[in-house]
Amino acid sequence: MTNSPTPTPEKDRPKDKEVTPLHCLMGSTISGSLAFGLYSLTFSIFQSFAAKPLISHNSLVLRIGSLVRTLVMGMASLGTFIFSFVAFGLILLAIQLFLKRHFSIK
Repeated sequence: MTNSPTPTPEKDRPKDKEVTPLHCLMGSTISGSLAFGLYSLTFSIFQSFAAKPLISHNSLVLRIGSLVRTLVMGMASLGTFIFSFVAFGLILLAIQLFLKRHFSIK
């Protein structure tokens, strides 16, 4: 016996949870602004790391420092990409919903 939830049919779904092009565009705006903020942060991180090279005679310190810098730049770039991709996808979904609603495209 499992307690898995059963999917609710669309006719039983409350109307306030309906996906509309406006909701998609609002979500895209939020995601796009987060992407822009992360892009600015990523650009700032890249400039900061380029302006301050690692200085040490110990190769282990240089390797660990390089690893940490690579991880920080990679995480910032990944966040930027994810939010940009979500914003783009929501814009495409809004266009699809608009066309589906106004031109009865299935």
